[in-house]
Amino acid sequence: MITYSDNARLVLQRASELAVRTGGLVCTEHILFGLLDVDGSAAQRLLNQCGVYEDDVIRVFSPMPTRPNVEMSTRAARAVQSAKDVATRLGSQVVGTEHILYTILDETSSVASEILRAKGIDPEYLQRLTYSAIVSSGGGRAAMCLANGNEESVNDVLSGYISDFFGESEKKGANRQGQNGGENALHSGFANNENAFGKADNLYENSRKNAENSDFDLSKFGTDLTAKARNGKLDPVIGRGKETERVIQVLCRRTKNNPVLIGEPGVGKSAVIDGLAQRIVSGDVPDALRGKIVFSLDLTSLVAGTRYRGDFEERLKATLNGIKQRGNVLLFIDEIHTILKAGSSEGGLDIANILKPMLARGELQTIGATTLEEYRKQFEQDSALERRFQPVLVEEPSVSDTIEILQGLKPKYEAHHGVTITDEAISSAAILSDRYVADRFLPDKAIDLIDEAASRKKIFSFTTPSEIRDLENKIKQADLDLCEAKRRDNFELCAKYKALRDDYIEQKEKAEIEWKEKCANTDLSIGEDEIAEVVGNWTGIPVKRITEGESEKLVNLEKTLQSRVIGQDEACTAVAKAVKRARAGLKDPKRPIGSFIFLGPTGVGKTELAKALASALFGDEDLLIRVDMSEYMEKDSVSRLIGSAPGLVGFEEGGQLTEKVRRKPYSVVLFDEIEKGHPDIFNILLQILEDGILTDSHGRTVSFKNTVIILTSNIGAKEAATPQRTLGFASERSVESEGERVRQSHIQALKGTMKPEIINRIDEIVVFKKLDKENLFKIADLMFASLEKRLESKDITAHITQSAKEYIVSEGYDAEYGARPLRRTLQRLVEDKLSEKLIRSEIAAGDKITIDYKDGALVF
Repeated sequence: MITYSDNARLVLQRASELAVRTGGLVCTEHILFGLLDVDGSAAQRLLNQCGVYEDDVIRVFSPMPTRPNVEMSTRAARAVQSAKDVATRLGSQVVGTEHILYTILDETSSVASEILRAKGIDPEYLQRLTYSAIVSSGGGRAAMCLANGNEESVNDVLSGYISDFFGESEKKGANRQGQNGGENALHSGFANNENAFGKADNLYENSRKNAENSDFDLSKFGTDLTAKARNGKLDPVIGRGKETERVIQVLCRRTKNNPVLIGEPGVGKSAVIDGLAQRIVSGDVPDALRGKIVFSLDLTSLVAGTRYRGDFEERLKATLNGIKQRGNVLLFIDEIHTILKAGSSEGGLDIANILKPMLARGELQTIGATTLEEYRKQFEQDSALERRFQPVLVEEPSVSDTIEILQGLKPKYEAHHGVTITDEAISSAAILSDRYVADRFLPDKAIDLIDEAASRKKIFSFTTPSEIRDLENKIKQADLDLCEAKRRDNFELCAKYKALRDDYIEQKEKAEIEWKEKCANTDLSIGEDEIAEVVGNWTGIPVKRITEGESEKLVNLEKTLQSRVIGQDEACTAVAKAVKRARAGLKDPKRPIGSFIFLGPTGVGKTELAKALASALFGDEDLLIRVDMSEYMEKDSVSRLIGSAPGLVGFEEGGQLTEKVRRKPYSVVLFDEIEKGHPDIFNILLQILEDGILTDSHGRTVSFKNTVIILTSNIGAKEAATPQRTLGFASERSVESEGERVRQSHIQALKGTMKPEIINRIDEIVVFKKLDKENLFKIADLMFASLEKRLESKDITAHITQSAKEYIVSEGYDAEYGARPLRRTLQRLVEDKLSEKLIRSEIAAGDKITIDYKDGALVF
């Protein structure tokens, strides 16, 4: 009958004691601690030799309320039971600590294995050492055979052991090692275990060398994509037939048959390789590619663990030789530009230089994938490597193609998230991502929209309510209190805590039933609103502004602008019409939404109209990018808009204009007081107005096609302010002609200052009129409303009488300077006095104040 050794029993006892202190199950990490805690055991010596000690394990545990009774986890129970089987198979009647260690290491995804990996120890390597130590120290039946003088039997036994764990190809070498190890162990009376553990390294090293000379295990350094395709683990590939055919054509060439996929991040380069693997599995490829294996190489796995010079080259050489010997492997290297200088050390070679001879001789077929920028910067610099590859360009798919791709992926995401994705959601994801997410590429950004919207829906619908979680914690606490009361033999408290626990359990069951009913009635479909909400989170553009019908927004645009910009109805109408033309698709889609020049005297609403347009069109006044041209009067300062040249200070920071537009592609760009800027500014504007793009100092192309460009200027204001003298009474026609004269005066002054090629590219030149007193009354109402709103935030109600308004307007009216003197008058006569009263506590929260005009002054 098989039994446990004293040390093995002590290991399990120490593991149980630790589980009691940490309030959980006995898991593999508890047993690992027990193996290290029992002094003098074989497992402890082996682990210590590998650099693993008790402190490395105990730190993963955190103190928790003790539990009097603990059970074993499934993994731990399986490992302990397997230890008996291993000992029996090795001819031993006693389960030792080394057998338990061996079976614990079988659980490769356990916490114990993760602890070892964190120490830089491969659990599989340690398991082989453990097995080698067991065999070399006597190994049960092998030792018995040697003791009886039967050397042939011991060879058979050890041959069987090695076959089980290392493979048939290593029997001969392992037999010789096993025989020598067994004899040495016999001569030492099987007592000197340290010698046995010392031989373990030699045995494993010989086994490793034999393995290199036989069938190399590629799975350690990558993934077999054809196997994943065969098992249905790859996502379906929609479209990309043209690119896949091109890759197949290159692979079937006699020479230089190594394609490299080039495209922007997220356009589907890796998907082309997935499609190739699926076609190979289905047999939809030429005969030359039938039976091929597409193997994706993981460069980090190759480099990881190479400590000394030559380690990496040796490992890479073994991998490539293994691929070469198989003869049917297509090697896929994603981000292939990383092979340049990857793994190289001082005096060593990088992957590219090791690959070149094999590629030149046609011994290896390689498929690469990289971005356009990395291909240009790094791959093209090595002409010897570049000429061995044939580029295959992967373009960004259109919106309609993206919708087809999403339709193909829909079942996968529905199954993963447990939701229903509607066709409207798929269309919205493709359209909205193309329109609003400017710095990424289709179909990746559309797929991410669907994925995140589904994840968001699932989290909100299936997250356990806090009420249930609180009840679970109360039940656990009641259990602990009940155990403590039992330990003290306090039966009164036992009854109290038991009743309390039962009450919590009843409440929890009731809450769970209600929650399940709520989940059952929850709509788990993903529609346009869910997609728009995610886009809003990504871009900062309000969700309602995205989902609102475009036509409704444009119909209300003119009225919205006129409600904010007083006295400039013609200017608001001109801007609204130009934007409507652009949105109706009658303009070149590569140009900005609209481009305007606002002319007129100061204080008439030019900047205010730009703010109102940003708020009405894009939903947020902060989406106004204001460029004060008085800061760009010098020639050298112009480069600040697009970034400093390489080598100069500020190159890394990017351009002040281009960086803002990259981050806010939907915005109004206001070039304020354009006449104050350097003339070279107009050269930058030419590119923006004509092509809708601008290239910054880093070579990145910034799109302005979703922006509104506004240039403001006071050019011609002085000439227009000089009235034309007429005889007699002014008729209505003369008033109209005066307005036209003012307009022409501004335009003529503009033509004398600005280049004609700039004026020719502007959609609309808008001339703002001077404000009269009637306009100022309306503006005053807006200012008073803003003041009342600020006072409401302090819980103060304010009312301004009509006479007070008239007094403020009369004091603040200035035909030459527009509305700004009115704002200063309001600050001086009203806001300053209110501030003083607030500071003196003459006005407090909850008060109601009336601002009136009496005896030539305002009274409060």
